[in-house]
Amino acid sequence: MSNKTYDIIKNTALIATPILAFIASLVAIWNVPHGAELTATLTAIDTLLGAIVVVANQIYKKGKSDNE
Repeated sequence: MSNKTYDIIKNTALIATPILAFIASLVAIWNVPHGAELTATLTAIDTLLGAIVVVANQIYKKGKSDNE
């Protein structure tokens, strides 16, 4: 994974977390149809992005330690 791809995924995951909290609040306040499903789906996507960032970071660190 390139550094640019990693940075995009990482920043998306970091920005998405507070946005998801905001969306979840609005969904609850406004009684949006299928709001729980929408919030759960977006949270699942954000969780997946976070996992990808962690795995990519571990692979990167392992590669650096192997080269030292």
